[in-house]
Amino acid sequence: MGLGLLFPGQGTQHAGMLPWLETAGPAKRALAGMAALLGADWRARLADPDWRSRNAVAQPLLTGLCLAAWDALAPLLPAPRVVAGYSVGELAAFSAAGVFTAEAALRLAVRRAQLMDACVQGQDTGLLAVTGAATEAVDALCRQHGLALAIRTAPDRCVLGGTGAALDAAARQAEAAGASCSRLAVAIASHTPCLAGAVPLFASALAGEPFERPQAALVCNLGACVLRRPDELRQALAGQIGSPLHWDRCMDTVAERGPACLLEVGPGSTLARMWNVRHPAIPARSLDDFHSPQAVADWVAKTLGQRRNS
Repeated sequence: MGLGLLFPGQGTQHAGMLPWLETAGPAKRALAGMAALLGADWRARLADPDWRSRNAVAQPLLTGLCLAAWDALAPLLPAPRVVAGYSVGELAAFSAAGVFTAEAALRLAVRRAQLMDACVQGQDTGLLAVTGAATEAVDALCRQHGLALAIRTAPDRCVLGGTGAALDAAARQAEAAGASCSRLAVAIASHTPCLAGAVPLFASALAGEPFERPQAALVCNLGACVLRRPDELRQALAGQIGSPLHWDRCMDTVAERGPACLLEVGPGSTLARMWNVRHPAIPARSLDDFHSPQAVADWVAKTLGQRRNS
């Protein structure tokens, strides 16, 4: 029994997220590092959806926010038993697990975004969320329209990646068959072969950063397994850029580590909602549910106590 942490990826950022963050003393260092990259007016600029969804903004923004939130919470919480991050959320997860510093995570977020953008420069690519389509139907869509599976979150929920025209055509076909589709606010086909060229370049960037063995079970997107050796961790963190993210399997691997409860450390509640559907016996909450770090800590303490006594 213990605490698990989930760190979200792009698309979760919103204008009113984590309003208590700037008044939490321990969060100031990570926020200052993020502001040095994005500008001191980053909070005001969140009102602009085009700005906050740009890859070059979203990746350091999410990484900085998640790490600032964890800095605020860590002194109030037990050390985590298991940690996982969703897509770019892996940078914050690796840092929270002690693999590298928060400063390194921010540097890597900037470099990751640069390499991914350069890999598809001049191309119209993106991601399409598909709900209510069976695996066989999704496979047929991919074959017919030249798309690739990017993310799988449930048997009937996935994200496809490819060119904009192909995504639009696939959406029309899937909706005609009864599925629900929506384009994500991510302008690149992450986790597909479109990004394969960025993988070795990001691996080179990771080779220049000191890596330590994680201090908690660290569930990696690539392979949905727990890795510990620095060489394995570097390979996984680079490889996930161009490989499908099976988040459903990642959640199952987290559950196998036996956490009593989980926190989604960052803006939004996407990961907590998905978790509570898949593993309802293990409660998960998002930081957006709370108004202060102490309220988060109180819920964790209460939940851990209830689980020990049950």
